Amino acid sequence: MKRKLILLFLCFPVLVFSQNHEQFKKEQFTKNGDTLNYRVMFPEGFSEEKEYPLILFLHGAGERGNDNESQLTHGSEMFLKNRNKFEAIVIFPQAPKEDYWARVDVNRETMPLQFDFQNKKTATKSLQLVMGLMDTMSSKDFVDTNRIYVGGLSMGGMGTYEILYKRLNMFAAAFAICGGANPEIAKAYPKDFNIWIFHGKKDDVVQPKYSEAMARAINHHGGNAKLSLYPNDNHNSWDSAFAEPNLLPWLFSQKRTP
Repeated sequence: MKRKLILLFLCFPVLVFSQNHEQFKKEQFTKNGDTLNYRVMFPEGFSEEKEYPLILFLHGAGERGNDNESQLTHGSEMFLKNRNKFEAIVIFPQAPKEDYWARVDVNRETMPLQFDFQNKKTATKSLQLVMGLMDTMSSKDFVDTNRIYVGGLSMGGMGTYEILYKRLNMFAAAFAICGGANPEIAKAYPKDFNIWIFHGKKDDVVQPKYSEAMARAINHHGGNAKLSLYPNDNHNSWDSAFAEPNLLPWLFSQKRTP
């Protein structure tokens, strides 16, 4: 009996995690013969007669694959817990193992990793598909086009900066966790654009200097970049970011000026 209880206890969190993931419907987006796996959660009581905010979340490198599941590992619980408080359409796409959200060369010979950001070049296939999906979704009558947001962590933070550059007039606000980009692209960002940037000071995978450089560049060129550096966090600063009580209230309060 005791053994059965232990097994039940060990399995229960996995069961709950799986059930929660069921709130995110499995979908695929196809363009020019290429397919993007993604999960989408609609508000409870969703109606096509209403308008809803739309948020895109880009996962990190560790969640790449083709299972259309792993991308929900980080961040999905935050949106699930606040589903009734902030009614929104939430999209989690998944990049395949061999691709990346941002156009960047990664030197993995040293730690921390070294990044050569080439955001001005043609987007990766995965980001092109994400942009195609967002173009399609933003054309729906039930999407509030003045309240479209993007966020991501690590590789997804890098993809966040790049999609902001390649879809300049799409997003009302963004958040980027332990990411980075070529600071030169900040020149193109809309004036007064709001972004909240997070990074761990002890990050030994993606150095905090990349987030610091982006925050400086965005503010220098007329944007509003808020930078939160966690003194004791390593690369998993997303745990602290997701625990920020003001993250979602701040995000959903932002509106794009047409």
